[in-house]
Amino acid sequence: MPTDIIRKSDAERDAAAVPDTAEARAAFSWAAARERLAGLPGGGLNIAHEALGRHLPEHGAQVAIRWLGREEGLRQEITYAGLEAMAARFANVLAAHGIARGDRLFLLSGRVPELYAATLGALKAGVVVSPLFAAFGPEPVRARMEIGQASVLVTTASHYARKVAAWRAELPSLKLVLILGETAPEGCVALGPAMAEASDRFETVATGPEDMALIHFTSGTTGKPKGVVHVHEAVVAHAETGRIALDLHPGDIYWCTADPGWVTGMSYGIIAPLANRATLVVDEAEFDLARWYAILEREEVSVWYTAPTAIRMMMRAGAEAAAGHDFSKLRFLASVGEPLNAECVLWGRKVFGRPFHDNWWQSETGGIMIANTAAMDIKPGAMGKPLPGIEAGIVARDGDDLRELPDSEIGELALRPGWPSMMRAYLDEEARYRKCFAGGWYLTGDLAMRDGDGYYWFVGRADDLIKSAGHLIGPFEVESALIEHPAVAEAAVIGVPDETAGEVVKAFVTLNAGFTADAALERELRGHARKRLGPAVAPREIVFRDELPRTRSGKIMRRLLRARELGLPEGDLSTLEGTAR
Repeated sequence: MPTDIIRKSDAERDAAAVPDTAEARAAFSWAAARERLAGLPGGGLNIAHEALGRHLPEHGAQVAIRWLGREEGLRQEITYAGLEAMAARFANVLAAHGIARGDRLFLLSGRVPELYAATLGALKAGVVVSPLFAAFGPEPVRARMEIGQASVLVTTASHYARKVAAWRAELPSLKLVLILGETAPEGCVALGPAMAEASDRFETVATGPEDMALIHFTSGTTGKPKGVVHVHEAVVAHAETGRIALDLHPGDIYWCTADPGWVTGMSYGIIAPLANRATLVVDEAEFDLARWYAILEREEVSVWYTAPTAIRMMMRAGAEAAAGHDFSKLRFLASVGEPLNAECVLWGRKVFGRPFHDNWWQSETGGIMIANTAAMDIKPGAMGKPLPGIEAGIVARDGDDLRELPDSEIGELALRPGWPSMMRAYLDEEARYRKCFAGGWYLTGDLAMRDGDGYYWFVGRADDLIKSAGHLIGPFEVESALIEHPAVAEAAVIGVPDETAGEVVKAFVTLNAGFTADAALERELRGHARKRLGPAVAPREIVFRDELPRTRSGKIMRRLLRARELGLPEGDLSTLEGTAR
């Protein structure tokens, strides 16, 4: 663990939503967080109302979305009142086609304004929303829509023709396909004309806190994807964790780079910022270094939430690529998706004048659970501390029982159930859901360690842990040490069988520009790792790769490296980035 700590100034601590004190944590309650929202006028709770409707009386003219088109110079600003009107029109389109409360709507589209209107309009109508990543192929799309019993699909003509048309007739639950744009294939409805004809008024359906609102799919290591169910009550956690963990204030210019097809892009790319009355920057284009730097400067982004993969790509290009840009409006930088290496945290301070703040959560938790908040000193490499309202622990199995572990011991990260955005089910998989809970804990499947100051440190997924000669080795520790070397852009570590040690560490790395993958560099990297970690933990072998297999959301797939190395089944590859196949 790094010993250097980034200390926050008194001004930074004073400006934070919640102080990093035991007293502030003790005073927090989810009931009070719920009272900070409006609720529906006639009772009930609806995500769309908390994200849009409640802001209209006084702030309808504020820009909700600042949309940046793929083509240079193409942009559109949509106010809160304008987005509410678009959502209402979409809700009326659904109603006109017999789609009602409890039906399930799937989204398969790029980041265009209609996607955001459809999300909020469906929620407003009491319809359940399930986002799909636009780069999915036909099989992943079909599998998720079958499991979710899709009633409606919102997509483009191109996606429909390539990914859905061939099997649409085999999905009897699918009642309606809405096509973005002015025209639609036979059997589908063009959304543009339908929205234009619809009323811009729609009374929000009086959903209750426990009514289903969202289904997010996660890939299993084997078998079919899991449908994670969240309810309207989740908005309480979305709003509160956006305020505390991401330091969102009303009027902030906020950019979450995650696609809405993933849980981060839905929870913190749409719901949390709108619930906190921020202005969303939405970029239709994919990652482009020069474009991203220009957006941060030109749009005067104040809060930025991105992924470690993107940060490492920026680091790979060198700090000079950011030279000449003015990032003075940036107030808070955060990262999510996979653990954030200490080098990335420090690099943020060097280039942007602010460190990146790591945080931890899962599709199953629905919202941020552990974070480095604006009030906290940062220990680079640590996930942070549990947020107010979240009780975490490190546990080990003792037969059929669970035992809490003391500080500095590695075990499974566990959370006490009961926060508002906790998943309510795996869709139609009750036994699988029940297995996630034991001994009064939700078991995350992640290994971690808590230090004496209450900071949590990620070690790895339970099935990623490497057991070598009596040592338990977390891959993240080894990967972070390798990334400290100036030659290494990214690293992934697995355990491979060894007759003597049981397992030994094998590393796969990609290099920064200007370095040559040869035997001399491999020896140098192994020596660097031994010096940092000791010979028992350092990799025995390092393999150079042009790229590492990763999901489309940016997470490196260690299990796939292990499967390919050992000739094991590769499992569900539906979320694998296409170029890494």
